[in-house]
Amino acid sequence: MAKKQLVTTIKVQVTGGQATPAPPVGTALGPHGVNIGQFVQQFNEQTRDMAGTTVPVVISVYNDRSFEFIVKSPPAPVLLKQAAGVAKGAGNPLKNKVGSVTDAQVEEIAKTKLEDLNAGSLEQAKKTIAGTARSMGITIVG
Repeated sequence: MAKKQLVTTIKVQVTGGQATPAPPVGTALGPHGVNIGQFVQQFNEQTRDMAGTTVPVVISVYNDRSFEFIVKSPPAPVLLKQAAGVAKGAGNPLKNKVGSVTDAQVEEIAKTKLEDLNAGSLEQAKKTIAGTARSMGITIVG
């Protein structure tokens, strides 16, 4: 039997537990001949506990049209918006503040994101998350 050979990797952001064959999933996988229905079923099963949260997925497509996928942690802005309880970030973060998060919430988000960040330690990850919060108009208290 021939060895599976990686053809391409595809990166998409999909709402956890709610993937459908419609874009962005269908348009990303269709040109590579991947069984979209099979991906949607497996993805929804694996991300059932993350329902409603946007999660990045890296899909590896092989030459026999099989695939594997890795679900990453949700993007930092999504986690910050959930923690602050806001719908979206500020249009002008220097003048407008839309919400606030505690230092403990920033640390929790940093722990969640640590493996996906290029930070060497938890302190560096906290600084990265704090910078993202500042650029969204979210203040950090305590």
